Amino acid sequence: MAKRRRKSVFSGIGGQAVLEGVMMRNRQEYAVAVRKPDGEISVDIKQLNYDPKALKRRIPFVRGIFSFVESLTLGMDILSFSASFEEEEEDEKGKKSLMEKIFKDKAEDVVMGLTVLFSIAFAILLFMVVPYAVSEYLGKFIRNKSLILLIEGALRIFIFVLYVAGIALMKDIRRLYQYHGAEHKCINCVETGRPLTVKNVMKCSRFHKRCGTSFMLFIVVLGVILCFFIRTDVLWMKIGIRLALIPVLAGISYELLQLAGKKDNFLLSLISTPGLWLQAVTTKEPDEKMVEVAIAATEAVFDWEAFQDKHFVRKMVKKTQTAADGSEVETGDETMQIDVVEIEEMLRSGNTGVINRNAINSRLNAGMSPNAGTDPNAVNDMNAGEYGYMDGNAGYDMNGHYGDDMNGNMDQVPGNNAYGNMNGYGSMNGSGNGGNRWGQGQ
Repeated sequence: MAKRRRKSVFSGIGGQAVLEGVMMRNRQEYAVAVRKPDGEISVDIKQLNYDPKALKRRIPFVRGIFSFVESLTLGMDILSFSASFEEEEEDEKGKKSLMEKIFKDKAEDVVMGLTVLFSIAFAILLFMVVPYAVSEYLGKFIRNKSLILLIEGALRIFIFVLYVAGIALMKDIRRLYQYHGAEHKCINCVETGRPLTVKNVMKCSRFHKRCGTSFMLFIVVLGVILCFFIRTDVLWMKIGIRLALIPVLAGISYELLQLAGKKDNFLLSLISTPGLWLQAVTTKEPDEKMVEVAIAATEAVFDWEAFQDKHFVRKMVKKTQTAADGSEVETGDETMQIDVVEIEEMLRSGNTGVINRNAINSRLNAGMSPNAGTDPNAVNDMNAGEYGYMDGNAGYDMNGHYGDDMNGNMDQVPGNNAYGNMNGYGSMNGSGNGGNRWGQGQ
C-alpha cells in the first residue's frame, strides 16, 4: 500500500519566538506565553488596533510595507514583555539597573527606544555599509563594475548568514531558536490535522515556508538583485538608494511569501528552499516544556479543535508492512489516518451550510472516495464561510504562516484549479467547477 501523503490547511495563525516564550497571532489578536523563572506559564492576550479592511492593507506590495513595520514594532513590544519577567526576579532581589536609577518610571520606554535605534543603525552598518565599503576598496583593483556589485551582493548574503549562525552560539539565542522551533511545530501540528498535544507537536517538522527567516533572506537577496540594475556613481545616491529600497524590498518579499504559501509549483518551491535551509540554523529542536508554552499561546487565540473538526476527518486504520513475497500484511497495530476535507468533499445538508460529516465518514469507512457524489453545481463564494475570516488580509503578515506539511506540500490537488482558494476559512462555500470533476467518485 502506497504511503498517503499528508496534507495541510492554512489556519491563518502565525507566531514569533520571544525570551523563554512564544507569541501566537490570529488576525488582530495575539497572545504571548512565557515560562516564568518559577516554572509557571504566564499568558498575556492583547488586541492590535488597526482596520484589516483599510485600503493600505489591500494594495499589493504596499500592504507588505505596513505589515513589515507593524511586525517590527510588535516584535519589540513582546520581546520587552518577555524580558520583564527576568527584571521582576532581579527586583525581588533588590537590584536596580542604572537606567532605572536615572529615568525611574520611564526607564523601560527609554531602553526600548535606544534598543530600536541601535538595532536599526547596527543592521544598516553591518549589512549595507560594510559590504559597500569592502566592494569600493576592491574597486581600486577591479575595473569591472558589474563584478564589484556582485561581490558586494555576495558579501551581504555571507555576512547575513554568518551573523544568524554566529549568534546561535550564544546560550540565550539558542534557547530562542528552540522556542522558534516550538512555534513552527505547533502551527504544523494544527495545520496537518493532528490534535494539539505535546506528543504530536514534538513529531512535527520545525520548518515552515511562512517564516520570518525566509522573509529576511528574501529582502537581502532581492536587494542584491535590484542594486545590480540600479546604478549611480554618486556616493550619497548609492547609499540613499540602498536605504530607500528597504520598504520596496519588504513589499516584494511579502508578496513572494504569499505566493509561496498558496502555490506549490517548482519555481516557488525553488525560491523557498534557501529560506528553509536557513531555518536549520534559526530553529532548533525544542524540549517538551517549550512545546507546552507554544501550545498555551496557540490555544489562547485559536480554537484549533473547531478548525480541525471543519477541515479534517480522522479514522483509525490497521498498520501494514510488506511481506517477503511483496504482499501487504497487517501488523496488528493501528494508526490514525488524517484526511483533509477539501471543498468538494463538503457535503451540505439543504441550504444550511452545515457539513454533513456523517456522510463523509461513512464514505471513508466504506472505502469510497469522500468526493463521490459531490454536487457538481457548487459555486465559488469567496465571501462566505463558517468563520468568515477571509477578508483579503487574513494571516498575510510577516508572522503569518501558510500551512505546509513536513515535506513542504500544500493543500492543493494537481490539475484542480478550484483549490486555489484553500488559503483561509472564507472559501468554504464552494469549489468553482471542481464538483464536475470530483462528482465521478475519483
